Amino acid sequence: MNYPYMPKSTALWLVENTSLTFEQIADFCGLHELEVKTIADAERSKVQGLDPILNKQLTAEDITRCEADTSARLALRDNVVQAQKKQNKKGIGYTPMLHRQNRMGGILWIIRNYPELTDGQIARLMRSTNPTVASIRNKTHKNYSNIQIQSPIVLGLVSESALREQLDKRDAKRETRNA
Repeated sequence: MNYPYMPKSTALWLVENTSLTFEQIADFCGLHELEVKTIADAERSKVQGLDPILNKQLTAEDITRCEADTSARLALRDNVVQAQKKQNKKGIGYTPMLHRQNRMGGILWIIRNYPELTDGQIARLMRSTNPTVASIRNKTHKNYSNIQIQSPIVLGLVSESALREQLDKRDAKRETRNA
């Protein structure tokens, strides 16, 4: 699923300037419905609204269509999706708040399935830090007992090609050492 570049700012603008439901806005922005409600209830926000029409992420017709039909969903324009795919080619990009808690489970999954990957490789792959990966590997992380192991590929936190690239680097290092 592709989300706008600045989801909270976009959600704020959509809440203030459209009659879309919280569910529609949350679905488009990759936020939880309660997060959108909190954004709408805030009297003063540190976040400034970002117009998705000016940013060419949506068209006015898309918004009008979804305002008329509450079951309809907004979708990013194709040119934005293509730009995000180019940007995320190596698995680097924005992780929605909805998936951030799953990052630890993804790190643990990689450690269990590919223990030979270095902490640095895993940290780059999962957009985390070396100390976090090391603490999960050593079972000293403060929330280790609460981590649910989940495949980061299935969760969409990392692409299969990015993981394969790291594994190829590992294999190349092995061949260099053995030669």
